Amino acid sequence: MPAEPGAARRILGIDPGLRVTGFGVIDRRGMDLEYITSGVIRTEGKLLPERLKTIFDGVLQVIANVLPAEVVVEKVFVNVNPQSTLLLGQARGAAICAAVSQGLPVSEYTALQVKQAVVGQGHAAKEQVQHMVRRLLRLVGDPSADAADALACAICHAQGAAMAAALSRGGLRVRGGRIQ
Repeated sequence: MPAEPGAARRILGIDPGLRVTGFGVIDRRGMDLEYITSGVIRTEGKLLPERLKTIFDGVLQVIANVLPAEVVVEKVFVNVNPQSTLLLGQARGAAICAAVSQGLPVSEYTALQVKQAVVGQGHAAKEQVQHMVRRLLRLVGDPSADAADALACAICHAQGAAMAAALSRGGLRVRGGRIQ
């Protein structure tokens, strides 16, 4: 269901990881972004099924606390180690299942897309992402790397949604492949 014009749209960003899963929540109102909360879900010292349950339960808890309208999850990149890629995919699956179990729409972006949207280049360092997240959300300090990545996912999605809304209203137009 589309939000009313001027209404805030709450977005939960998730940076999945088997040991540390970052989360970040923002509200988008038009082109304005407001920081709500961020943090991490830690799963150290447990067997794989227990870690996946911790991620699932942690995401459910975040959803219950902040009541997002949509969820954004970073896509897995293919690692040099296929086993690591498979494990990370399972962490993503646990986070996605938690969101879907609550009836929330889930969008996905690659790390390259997220960094391009937030920093302006797809191969930005983690410190650059942290710094830009701090600036874009007007935070007093840099969030942790995992929380910053999750907030960057939410920002990437919010910016894309805001642009799409402006295009559909006729506020922007595309000419020669560029938004004007």
